[in-house]
Amino acid sequence: MTTPQQGRLYLVGVGPGDPELMTCKAVRVLENAPVWIAPKARVNGSSSALQIAAAQVGVEGREVLELRFSMKKIRLGQQADPEVSRLWQEAAGAVLERLDRGQDVAFPTLGDPTLYSTAFYLLTTLQQRRPRIRATIVPGITAMAACSARIGQPLGLGDDVVTIVPAAFDDDRLRSILTTFDAVVLMKVHRRMAQIVRLLDELGLTGSAVLIERCGLDEQRIYTDVRQAVGRELHYFSTMLVRRRSPEDVL
Repeated sequence: MTTPQQGRLYLVGVGPGDPELMTCKAVRVLENAPVWIAPKARVNGSSSALQIAAAQVGVEGREVLELRFSMKKIRLGQQADPEVSRLWQEAAGAVLERLDRGQDVAFPTLGDPTLYSTAFYLLTTLQQRRPRIRATIVPGITAMAACSARIGQPLGLGDDVVTIVPAAFDDDRLRSILTTFDAVVLMKVHRRMAQIVRLLDELGLTGSAVLIERCGLDEQRIYTDVRQAVGRELHYFSTMLVRRRSPEDVL
């Protein structure tokens, strides 16, 4: 009996939330993949990436699995939490089972697979088990690009130095970043607004910050006064842009 050629894994960025912001390549890959394996945060929850993909590409006629990935903090250079590692291994096993049958597998992920994405933890786990695994990364539009476009402000301009920060950073490290760089993108701010706003007030940067919640979706909300977001139950899709310099500074 001939052994089928191993399938290919596609890590597919589906963009920040609006299905129309998926790339043509992402749509084509998802249309052609017989298996989708999508990440979700909770056992009884659903995959946001899957919902975005399904809104643009029908799920009929393919196998669709939603697998849980832990949202516990990952610090590079430190051992991952045992639950986190276990879930990575379980997901890798599910992917390999399909690849070994010769099936291609698409793994839709929010935004871009290379930026704070579950996709790369999965890929690294797979490569440890199968160093020669065939994988293709399909980039996607990032939340920060969508947010910047939505409010009509550049991420970087001229000699701006731009940094991207998960807002879970401690205050001292975040204070240093906010006072060093010209433009700062704060991701995952939904549970840290009170601390962030206090720090922005301290640094005199509150007026330079804009918060975008659910960018491009029907429930989108833009806070030009970020103090108004304190105490609200914000969605996970919340990104803050802080610019210390205005485009008018060069005119």
